[in-house]
Amino acid sequence: MTGLIVAGVDGSAPSTTAVEWAADDAARAGAELRIVHVLDLRPYEIFAGQHEPLRRAAGRVLATAEEAARARQPAVEVSTRLVEGVPAAVLREQEASEVVVGNRGVGGFAGALLGSVTMEVAAQARCPVVVVRAEPREETGVIGVGVDESDTCEPALGYAFERARSYGATLRPIHAWQVPVHAFAPEISYDLDEVRASRHRLVSTRLAPWRAKFPDVEVVEDVQNAHPIDALTGVACDLIVVGSHGRGALGSLFLGSVSRGVLHHARCPVAVVRPQE
Repeated sequence: MTGLIVAGVDGSAPSTTAVEWAADDAARAGAELRIVHVLDLRPYEIFAGQHEPLRRAAGRVLATAEEAARARQPAVEVSTRLVEGVPAAVLREQEASEVVVGNRGVGGFAGALLGSVTMEVAAQARCPVVVVRAEPREETGVIGVGVDESDTCEPALGYAFERARSYGATLRPIHAWQVPVHAFAPEISYDLDEVRASRHRLVSTRLAPWRAKFPDVEVVEDVQNAHPIDALTGVACDLIVVGSHGRGALGSLFLGSVSRGVLHHARCPVAVVRPQE
């Protein structure tokens, strides 16, 4: 991937980690990095005419983030931008190949795993969104991607194969299946071997064109009898890629339950990739 990677910052620890992750990704992809801080003046409207201290503080946030990015990847072209507006609205409308944000910002509830801005950007941005946590983690050389029966996973697969190639990582497509429980018809039985075999066929068929397009990417299929969220978050990865709803006026407003669950519980960065509309 080439182009422009946007990192949203607000001075929080997760956003600093997000900038460093974005700088690394820009270096791998040969992309430009733009660091964006959105100054929301709405809470301070009563102090109209006295916003200059806030703008100076915002400038310091950007300067610190830029310093962190340049220290991390000196060869990456880095620019900064201060925008006044509503943070989620500004970030989700960025014309970029990727937007990177921290999982929580300043001012959020201490116990919250995800901030409201992060959730809105992940659900509605026009491009892939990577959500990064501040907690340290060990690299594994593995990228996980969710695979299911829906077409919404196709853009996620394309993104994941590209990432695996640029990382030099093993790609682990993860598919989870569960046998329905018929509480009112316990006599219904299943041939579990056949169910398992059909799930493997589904994954292999879905992956075939991508394997042909990326023959240099090592792929290890992972088909599990488990809940999708448990399957996707239970494997040690450097990045987990999930698809998202995005069709129609209503679909574009919400993440699917699996995508949302993975964002809440994954211990590594998560990329949410929406279908093109």
